[in-house]
Amino acid sequence: MDRLVTEDRLGAIRDLVFPPGFNVATVFIDRHLAEGRADKVAVRTTAGDTTYGELAAGVNRCAHLLVSLGLARGDRILMVIKDTVDFFHVFWGAIKAGIVPVPLNTLLRAKDFAYMIENSECAALVYSPEFAGEVEAALGLVDRQPGVVMRTEGDADTLSARLADLPDVFDAVPASAEDDCFWLYSSGSTGSPKGAVHRHRDLVATSELYGVRTLGIRTDDVFFSAAKLFFAYGLGNGMSFPLWVGGTAVLLDTRPTPESTFATVERFKPTLYFGVPTLYAAQLQALDQATPDLSSIRLCVSAGEALPADIFRRWRERTGLVILDGIGSTEALHIFISNRAGEHRPGSTGRLVEGYDAIIVDESGAALPAGEPGRLLISGPSTARCYWRNPEKTAATMMGAWLNTGDTYQRDAEGFFYYCGRSDDMLKVGGIWCSPFEIEATLIEHPGVLEVAVVGRVDPEGLVKPEAWIVLADGVRPTESLVEDLTRHCKSRLAPYKFPREFHFVDELPKTATGKIQRFRLRIEE
Repeated sequence: MDRLVTEDRLGAIRDLVFPPGFNVATVFIDRHLAEGRADKVAVRTTAGDTTYGELAAGVNRCAHLLVSLGLARGDRILMVIKDTVDFFHVFWGAIKAGIVPVPLNTLLRAKDFAYMIENSECAALVYSPEFAGEVEAALGLVDRQPGVVMRTEGDADTLSARLADLPDVFDAVPASAEDDCFWLYSSGSTGSPKGAVHRHRDLVATSELYGVRTLGIRTDDVFFSAAKLFFAYGLGNGMSFPLWVGGTAVLLDTRPTPESTFATVERFKPTLYFGVPTLYAAQLQALDQATPDLSSIRLCVSAGEALPADIFRRWRERTGLVILDGIGSTEALHIFISNRAGEHRPGSTGRLVEGYDAIIVDESGAALPAGEPGRLLISGPSTARCYWRNPEKTAATMMGAWLNTGDTYQRDAEGFFYYCGRSDDMLKVGGIWCSPFEIEATLIEHPGVLEVAVVGRVDPEGLVKPEAWIVLADGVRPTESLVEDLTRHCKSRLAPYKFPREFHFVDELPKTATGKIQRFRLRIEE
């Protein structure tokens, strides 16, 4: 391998100064062989371990395969792949070959996959056999078929079978830090998914600025992300962060549940655990009966949806572990505001990550002082270049140097940020702006509430009032006395106008794959 990154060049990259011809795969894959990690375990799964040497060989074979199948520089390859080492092979193999990988949410349905096949104009589609039903149905819905369609495993004509006899050395195609590298489709929390186009620099920026300088990740860390690789939060936690520092990634290829995540922690002993508020709430409930060994974990992280202060406190009381809440986005690739070890506040999203800036503005775009809620705009070195084939949304979100997060926040005098809800979720009750998250955080403190979402509903007089959609804790029944108790609970803790006027009890709340509650779907419920 004659294009390995030297220590001097790596130092420059850590300062976000990139050399000419930079292909990000060289620092995330090739570098580890030069630094003597060929025999170190890079990825652990229930199917077995993969060393850095084996990973590099698989990535290189995949790059050869994609080129041999006729894919050219800039072509898109859609990935509907579960959390296995195959995901690593395809993602990094494509990047080494100058091809653009596009990981997709594996939980989507045929119509969603069909939309992304057509929208991306992809040249190839690779998928795990578990998702064949929806993926193959999607292919039947589109007029323009990808030139290459392949399963990862299952018979002779699969990715795994084809890689076996290919060369295990491949020189990365020269690129630049500003070149398009990969896409991620937004989770659709506010409507149709949009393809966020990310550059080679972006994976380095998030891994170094958040991973190393904020979270303090190390070479001896073992990373376990319950959040999946196909979206931005999981992509960093479970792949780019461990590869950046030469650590070890633990992958769970099934749905994360309290039982499966606890079993994974006990078996693989991760030092860092990444979850979402919904899962932490379910795990807390499971801890009433289970006593898993969580002693290997030194830090827990949460994102995807703001972490209620009550979950933070209960988790620390039950496990002795702190959850570091943060906010990121598909467009920013990972977390840009975060709590830190030794510097965390329950209910706060934390302070700015090094290298990022933020401003809170009113409806006219004017900056607001500390304590005033408004739209959160951020800037930083990992923001997406554009939305693919969507100039209107690009202009509305990528506002010059600023990225419109779509979230309403306020910042205190010490620089800590507090989430108030999505900008389009904010309620004006009695002429006063009201945060649904504040009401939700209050309701979740009630022992009968497992999950909750608050939205505004126009009453018969044409006035907006809060209403709550609640998933009850196990064994709790929806009764009139419960509604009365929930109302008293809110009135005793919130300003008088903020209590929900109606309560709806449901089995589950609509969410994106990242755990974000889709309140817009509740607003259109009959």
